[in-house]
Amino acid sequence: MGMTEIPSTARLTEDERAIVEVVADFVDNEVLPVVQQLEHSDTYPEKLIEEMKRLGVFGLLVPAEYGGVDVSTACFALVAQELARGWMSLAGAVGGHSVVAYLIRTFGTPEQKATYLSGMATGALRATMALTEPGGGSDLKAMRTKAVLADGTWTVNGSKTWITNSRRAGLIALLTRTEPEQGKGFSILLVEKEVGYEVSRDLPKLGYKGVESCEVLFDQVQVPESAVLGGVAGSGFAQMMRGLEIGRIQVASRALGVAQAALNDATRYAQEREAFGRPIWEHQSIGNYLADGATRLRAARLLTLDAAARVDAGERADMEAGMAKLFASEVCMEVALNAIRIHGGYGYSTEFDVERYFRDAPLMIVGEGTNEIQRNVIAEQHIARNPLADGGRR
Repeated sequence: MGMTEIPSTARLTEDERAIVEVVADFVDNEVLPVVQQLEHSDTYPEKLIEEMKRLGVFGLLVPAEYGGVDVSTACFALVAQELARGWMSLAGAVGGHSVVAYLIRTFGTPEQKATYLSGMATGALRATMALTEPGGGSDLKAMRTKAVLADGTWTVNGSKTWITNSRRAGLIALLTRTEPEQGKGFSILLVEKEVGYEVSRDLPKLGYKGVESCEVLFDQVQVPESAVLGGVAGSGFAQMMRGLEIGRIQVASRALGVAQAALNDATRYAQEREAFGRPIWEHQSIGNYLADGATRLRAARLLTLDAAARVDAGERADMEAGMAKLFASEVCMEVALNAIRIHGGYGYSTEFDVERYFRDAPLMIVGEGTNEIQRNVIAEQHIARNPLADGGRR
């Protein structure tokens, strides 16, 4: 089972469809033969990353005028899904990078776009974003990292954690508090590696192997005033919330890819394995697992494409992206677990890929805002979009 069927609702152009097909071929021919060995040894996939650069994957959210590829958010989501079908870590390697590209494309000054986007398009410059802190991740407004402006220079102090690709990134989009007199609230600083922040340690992980997730320390780090995204301090929180719409669509797509891989393996095994004289899928309990997985996976895919369409239409999509991320990640966990059930004892063996899917799936539940937070976002937006008329009952 190769490339996932592209729903007609995706409305891809022929060029976009070709891009997804090229990435699917890359997954089938180059990723699947080596992923088990790389994942179990927790080896950084240098050759695969270099091939992703060559294919233009790192430039999908960079405008063509800066060397990127002008594609829809749906195309970007489907590419992420195909990468995750092969190995979720590959989709993770481009996740934060793509959010930063979107942020600079959307909010950056002309100088910031000219400085960073061309290198990001080819992957020569890798980027990541830094939000989560050791003291908490979901409550961004409680963050302690702070930047103070004096004589045209920001001095940054604080720490961030779970920063993927931080050892290999040359640019960090850092969400930080800024002093009230320099703009109330938060700002995003575009911090280059050369300024001297410290990547202190790699975090050990259940899954999501191969790519690093680290703690990053900022101790009196000096950043030029021009590093503020958009050129004006104080807009960082709203900017990052827009970026997280893309991030959550990408995480939903990762979940779709892992769930599709798990369903593919379970479907194949259920036809090959026999019990009581017939293939096990013909036994109702196993057939029901396949039916439920295929149905819920299709629903999750349509939710994700709906969120992508809203982004492309220039509409607010925080509720839709939250719905997609929430639903797709829960479906992924369910399908991965049921794939183990279908495989029986073999599902618990490291010789089969389904145990990897089961270890990778929880990341999408807790990453890019926990699913508990997604429910809060959805509830708030649902109420905001459906207020009581004149304070009365409807």
